[in-house]
Amino acid sequence: MAGAFLMEIRRATQSALLVIRAAAELPSAPVEVSVCADSLEVRSGRSCDAAALPAGVRLAPSSCRGLRRLRGDGLHLRVRLRCPPPAADVVFTLKESLKPNKNYIFYCQSCGDIVVKDWKFLRVLPLPSEDWSDLVEEWCCHPDPFARSTLHPQHGDCFVGDTYFLVNSGNESHVPESPVCCSEAGHHASQSGSYLKSKENTRVICKRCKTMLGETVSSDTIKYYVTEVNIQPAEGSFSPTPRSQFVQSMVAQCLLELSSAKSTFRFTIKGDNGKTYILVWLLNSDTLLVESFGSSSCHSDFTLFGDILTPSSGPVGTWNAVKVLYQPCIQCRNKELADAWENDMGVHPLKFPSETCLELLLILGLSTTSLPPSLRCMNSFQVAFLKM
Repeated sequence: MAGAFLMEIRRATQSALLVIRAAAELPSAPVEVSVCADSLEVRSGRSCDAAALPAGVRLAPSSCRGLRRLRGDGLHLRVRLRCPPPAADVVFTLKESLKPNKNYIFYCQSCGDIVVKDWKFLRVLPLPSEDWSDLVEEWCCHPDPFARSTLHPQHGDCFVGDTYFLVNSGNESHVPESPVCCSEAGHHASQSGSYLKSKENTRVICKRCKTMLGETVSSDTIKYYVTEVNIQPAEGSFSPTPRSQFVQSMVAQCLLELSSAKSTFRFTIKGDNGKTYILVWLLNSDTLLVESFGSSSCHSDFTLFGDILTPSSGPVGTWNAVKVLYQPCIQCRNKELADAWENDMGVHPLKFPSETCLELLLILGLSTTSLPPSLRCMNSFQVAFLKM
């Protein structure tokens, strides 16, 4: 029973949308579905397939309603949960992931190579929002007092932005060997203490796999993107995380943090080249996904960069996830909508390396195609889940 079922649970309402996908493989045969508190069973002719629900997910069979059969999808029905679903794991925020006076190791997320070893921060401070300077005119009745001010981390400082960490390079022993390569413009880092123009920024790359990790902002300040480095306590052991899983988790965390702190739910995903790649609208943040994979034939639905997002615990997996609507903006697609969002103060920009923006777009596309056809679009947007 490949792709036996997909269940989208909303914690806030303790309700679920259940799509029994096995029924799509038998479009003309009569199908008998049994919904139990802890399992599902599908019978058709002489065949019978059953799947047990994960621990903590218990249905109220008597609440089933809205049963319908959609071509290509299978059977859809809505059901309430008998008890609250398992609580979401506490997702650490980017600002809470680093603590003062602790030693950390920065690993390249792509290959696992050590970028910075035994780095201790004396202060870990949050940066204001990216567009704070644009609002100064609304605050002040006189010329901008911060026009010539720049936020540079001093020795031992770490400033945390929405999608990056700003660190002071300190002494040369903290900087990895040959970490910086010149940008395409061929410019080198200025020796002055001022910020470089964006086109003159130099890229910080991993010396092993040559992946972009960040960029130099000034002669003594480096920006590391949260999607490119895996920061672990020095005393702990390092276990690599599959690339697509890590990107999904970090982007989802950024969306959750900003939506909670700023009550903003629309985002533009921008590359370090200044281009807009994706428009993202956060729809739900309380989703628990339960999916039965059945046979191994469906395991290829979500294969990316060599890793497969299937559970290690067995054929039925659960994930905390955020549900998003998105529109791709590459190759001038959705240009009018992108321009409108660009000028909307309610839309928050998120900047990542351009290569990571393309990876994220591919992850979203694969998530969309893994959904039943009727659930892939909402109005003019595509639907996807980012698993955490």
